[in-house]
Amino acid sequence: MSPSFTSQQKKTLDAWLRQLAVRIRSPLRLSVAAGFVAGLLVVAQAALLSWSVEKVVVGGASLTQVWPVLAAMLPLIALRFVAMQAAERFAFVGAATIRTQLRGELLRKIHALGPAWLQRESSGALSSHLVGGIEALEGYYARWLPNRALTALLPLAVLVVVFPVDWVSGLVLVLTAPLIPVFMILLGKDAVAANQRQWRRLARLSARFLDALSGMTTLRLFNAGRREAEVVARLSEAYRQSTMSVLRIAFLSSVALEFLSTISIAIVAVLIGFNLLYGKMHFQPAFFVLLLAPEFYLPLRTLGTHYHARMEAIGAAERIAEILAIPEPQRRGATQHLKAARGYRIRFESVSFSYGNGRPALNGLDFTAESGSMTALVGASGAGKSTALSLLLGFAYADKGHIWINDQRLQVLDEASWLANVAWVPQRAHVFVGSVLDNLLIARPDATMAMVREAAALAGADAFIAALARGYDTPLGERGAGLSGGQVQRLALARAFLKDAPVVLLDEPTAHLDARNQAQIHEVLRRLAHGRTVLVVAHRLATARLADKIVVLEAGRAVEAGAHEALLALQGAYARLVRSNTADPIGAEFATCL
Repeated sequence: MSPSFTSQQKKTLDAWLRQLAVRIRSPLRLSVAAGFVAGLLVVAQAALLSWSVEKVVVGGASLTQVWPVLAAMLPLIALRFVAMQAAERFAFVGAATIRTQLRGELLRKIHALGPAWLQRESSGALSSHLVGGIEALEGYYARWLPNRALTALLPLAVLVVVFPVDWVSGLVLVLTAPLIPVFMILLGKDAVAANQRQWRRLARLSARFLDALSGMTTLRLFNAGRREAEVVARLSEAYRQSTMSVLRIAFLSSVALEFLSTISIAIVAVLIGFNLLYGKMHFQPAFFVLLLAPEFYLPLRTLGTHYHARMEAIGAAERIAEILAIPEPQRRGATQHLKAARGYRIRFESVSFSYGNGRPALNGLDFTAESGSMTALVGASGAGKSTALSLLLGFAYADKGHIWINDQRLQVLDEASWLANVAWVPQRAHVFVGSVLDNLLIARPDATMAMVREAAALAGADAFIAALARGYDTPLGERGAGLSGGQVQRLALARAFLKDAPVVLLDEPTAHLDARNQAQIHEVLRRLAHGRTVLVVAHRLATARLADKIVVLEAGRAVEAGAHEALLALQGAYARLVRSNTADPIGAEFATCL
């Protein structure tokens, strides 16, 4: 949707929110029914109270004489309380159902869009929409929709009772009732734009704040903490101003609506007073109409009060609807399960892929990773190395060409069936909040402790795990706080050993490690590659030299393939990459890959 919030977009989002309400039709109907019953009980209470007061004030009856009627009001009051509580409970149950479903749908959509899409989004802004944005929809379903229905029912019920008693008062109610929604629309016409600004500024503030927290070390090293704090302060002030603007509109609307309803009730009271003065009405019907006049305007006033909730929900729904409307990557027809085999051969056949920016990331890529061997992909930044892995992992889907797993096309394989046979080790392995054991069991939840220890030993992680305060039960902080980069990578490799998958995909697991850790990880890679099909994106010369075959990529195509020595002898693209490396034989990187 465009940055300017048009009336058409507002109608579209309101229609989208109402369409979601179909899912909670039963709770909403029960809420409206309970609210309507509560309103009818007020009419009954007014009838009993007006009769009792007339008997005492005009007829001179004692309280003892009218006590049976007053006592009859007690169960009506109790029933009204129960009905009001039921109406509120049903409404909030429906709202909670919508919030739960939407949050699940958003998470499923984000999962379907994959890491490629997620990397382009701000984590802070996305979190604000997933949490605060969805919570802001509660008022729409728990308050606005039920009260909108009651606004159509309860005033009509009051008119049905008032007109036979005093048609003049009924006419006043009919003529003044439209003023409230008219003023509500006039005063709230800018509320949607104000709420939209508020949510956008909150998203920017959340994104910047999260970014500042994540980069706290860098900010301190460059003495940029104060400057960043000033930026966050400016964004906070902008959010405060937008929030006050929204509240100003809401409070102004409430005051105007209260004023209109009070004036309208006063007009009814004055007319009733003149009728009593000139003997045109008896006290009981006059008092009865006067008691019902506030109840006539109450649903309209309540709707006006919750009009702000509607505007807030429309503002919050904008980005939620946008995300849910994003087309998902073209799914491969999941019609086949991966056939069991002793090993798997991976073949790219004229594979092309574009991220949507017009420039292809892969442009007719052809290469083969043989079963039981290690294949390294090398090339300049943007050559398509990581994109090739993304296609294999299901993060994205090829636009043209085919990827073959033995004699089966990846596009028609059931994703779960394929991924069950794949282990993945990225450049920066993610460590979840939990114990060391919890993080290892992600790869294989049913693994025994003996299997976990064996995998850790193969990955060279057993020594540092044993040195931790509680061993495998040691709790780890967010993103592996408390562990070094090398230790985090060993945990990732231990996961790969524990999964014991026949296919291993690695995206330069030594990219952020020093020379000593690189050498240790390389030893682990040799063990991991034994008997498996390994495809590794290599940024470092030492990693590439581990491979049985090296595939050189340029502009999304494979331009050379072969062993290290053979490629050097060609004096082509690979030889140029090697010549551009640093002097360090272990930590050397292809300079153009940085």
